[in-house]
Amino acid sequence: MELRQVEHFLAVVEHGSFTAAARATRIVQSALSTSIRNLERELGGALFERTTRRVTLSEAGRAFLPGARRLLTEAGAAANAVRAVAGLHRGRVAIGMIQWLGPVDLPAELSRFHRDYPEIQISVLNAPVSVLLDRLRDGELDLAYLAADGALPDDTVGRTVFREDLLLITPPGHRLAGHPRVSWAELDGEPFVDFADGTAVTGIIRRLSTQLGLHRRVVGQVTQLDLQLDLVRNGLGVAIVQGTLARSTHGVAVAELADPSIRWEVSLVSRAPGPVNPAAVALLDHLVPAS
Repeated sequence: MELRQVEHFLAVVEHGSFTAAARATRIVQSALSTSIRNLERELGGALFERTTRRVTLSEAGRAFLPGARRLLTEAGAAANAVRAVAGLHRGRVAIGMIQWLGPVDLPAELSRFHRDYPEIQISVLNAPVSVLLDRLRDGELDLAYLAADGALPDDTVGRTVFREDLLLITPPGHRLAGHPRVSWAELDGEPFVDFADGTAVTGIIRRLSTQLGLHRRVVGQVTQLDLQLDLVRNGLGVAIVQGTLARSTHGVAVAELADPSIRWEVSLVSRAPGPVNPAAVALLDHLVPAS
């Protein structure tokens, strides 16, 4: 049964004849008659009693009428709901973020987006990159800020937000404090305060340390940036953190890393080939306008 057939049935009921119904629905009478006959065949009974003078509902037609009206009303409501979402008059969008977004003031940006689209509900998840990727692939997130030192996974697509170096931070009295540049070899045997597993920075540091044959003594591992900075500031160990974070932190010494330096990239990412949710498309364009 097609919605068009139900519309034709209700038009005949409303206008009292096939001729008037065809005129109202703007189709030829033969096509409308065929549509009604096909509907009756599918339902298994005649919906109208036809005479040379008039068309009236049959008993089966009277039984079908309330449901037909309800079906058309619900279909109209469903279509309106889709149009409201597509027109950004309602809907929701879910975005994920890593703990440090550098120059991105996400709360301010989301507030501006809300002023433009007040009926869009926004949810935000703060989690490591590995978790954000899983939620993105499962469809729980529309967008996510992801950090990496290489290409994005093949099943994602993103727009670059910013790039920056990772820097070394040490306690003020540390033997390397005051050095503008520190080689990785000078960090061999140093106690490190690492960030949580599954985060981009931790993955980059571990991979590079293994490649260089560097022995790091991990004396602490945390899930909050403020705690990591406090532990370094109080002398528990050293850490490698994002450049903007390092340079904005008081009470620690900052040095560039050499041989090699590390540059990472933060992108706003969706599942490939791009977000389908209209609210997510609008938010992506708001946060990182397409070039």
